[in-house]
Amino acid sequence: MEELQPGLRRILAPNPSPMTYTGTCTYVIGTGEVAVVDPGPADPAHLQALLDALASGERVSHILVTHAHLDHSPGARLLAEATGAPILAFGPPEAGRAPVMAELAARGHAGGGEGVDHAFDPDILIEDGETLSHGDWSLTALHTPGHFCNHLSFAMGDALLTGDVVMGWSSTLISPPDGDLGDYYRSLARIEALRPRILYPGHGEPVTDPQTLIASQRAHRDARTAQIRSALAERPATPQTLTRAIYTDVPAALLPAAERNVFAHLVEMSVQNEVIAAPDLRPEALFSLT
Repeated sequence: MEELQPGLRRILAPNPSPMTYTGTCTYVIGTGEVAVVDPGPADPAHLQALLDALASGERVSHILVTHAHLDHSPGARLLAEATGAPILAFGPPEAGRAPVMAELAARGHAGGGEGVDHAFDPDILIEDGETLSHGDWSLTALHTPGHFCNHLSFAMGDALLTGDVVMGWSSTLISPPDGDLGDYYRSLARIEALRPRILYPGHGEPVTDPQTLIASQRAHRDARTAQIRSALAERPATPQTLTRAIYTDVPAALLPAAERNVFAHLVEMSVQNEVIAAPDLRPEALFSLT
């Protein structure tokens, strides 16, 4: 267990991968009766390491989950069973979907991404802007979709726990219908407007210059959209074709995730009436500029 600042500790889940970097960051908030944010995967060893790392006499009173991906939320139920603490989140995996994403899901076009925890079922729902306080800690929940529709960030004074919506080691994956590029831009703007001193992401090290990083990640997405627009100006293309033309330096194993990102850009471009999809909006569609 590593203390990051007074009242905030971190323990790393043993699940490193190309999608999770060094592993999922599980955060412990407060002292005495503590909150745990993102217990991580359903890994008994990580659960035991977390419990063993608590100070003598400490107990878990709240379990908070940023979003329902398999590397963040399944450990919540294990921790709840071990401690009796309730699980709090924005909602089940489909909570917060925009209509276009709900339609994609209804037509069977889910897939890709980091693995949805379809069984995730929080005990208590948290509303956007709700403040949670207990013992010596207080957090304010912010609905920050984009990476995932039910995604929450948690403000702790001038610090912000950002889950996977903003990470220091990489731009986040956006995979429709759970990820939504339009929501992502809006969440970046919301976080930026808060002017937090520091970000504590779901993967990787703390971000000490949030404004610069957010500007960089927005510019990265803008540049990707420009690349797609430029390619479509030459000829109509599918997300797969566009991915192979744009992601020329990405290992083959990561191309499926890259293709989901390209599709996310195309969905948003469709919402903005920049592109047309034939026969309809789907990952295999042929896209052309309007």
